[in-house]
Amino acid sequence: MDLRETPRGQFARHPWEAARAAFFRRVVAMSPDAAGRVRALDVGAGDAWFAAELLPTLPPGSTVTCWDTGYAEHAPPAPTGEGLLFTPERPAGPFDLVLMLDVAEHVEDDVGFLATIARSLLAPGGTLVFSVPAWPLLFSAHDVALLHHRRYTPARARALLTGAGLRIERSGGLFHSLLLPRALATLRDRATGRSVSAAAALEWRGPDLLRRALELALRADNELSWRAATAALDVPGLSWWARCRRS
Repeated sequence: MDLRETPRGQFARHPWEAARAAFFRRVVAMSPDAAGRVRALDVGAGDAWFAAELLPTLPPGSTVTCWDTGYAEHAPPAPTGEGLLFTPERPAGPFDLVLMLDVAEHVEDDVGFLATIARSLLAPGGTLVFSVPAWPLLFSAHDVALLHHRRYTPARARALLTGAGLRIERSGGLFHSLLLPRALATLRDRATGRSVSAAAALEWRGPDLLRRALELALRADNELSWRAATAALDVPGLSWWARCRRS
């Protein structure tokens, strides 16, 4: 969760975030070549919840470095286990695995930023897992609240990755069922001038039973994403993702 989205005190994770985490754990687990310890980097790690969820799925002795410039202003979360590290400064590479999940849209110079990460922080043969919000027409008050510079078409996202010297192994849309609701919400926001609070963007405030039902529905949606990517089909979704390899 982005530090701007983190509510104060105890809160329930939004089903979107839980389903997203399950999907990207699966994407990371695709690699059969991680026989030893993995040195992973989570760029823009925020409150490090995903990093803490991922670490137990990696080989014993692996580490996940959480890099977020926000840690210079806000104290990083307390470590939840051995192997979870925090830094507000760019860490020293190389890393076997780099996660850039919903990060590029926050960076004004996304081309230069990704190129630097691919060249300086990702080991040769290493894996980069990437996601961005999709479709510029859906840019809304939600994006403004989260300080997004842009949303991406799949073509622009692919060009960004290949331009950084990365080979895309698998890619596709994500959260297909949320595409229409977001389009309608965007039209509403533009018509009414409605604003969105970043702090409440991913906090779940509804009944727990509904939260669980929505998470199951979104996981089923993400299964479609997985199957479509396996068949090399790029089905449009609210987000776009890719698993890449540095040559």
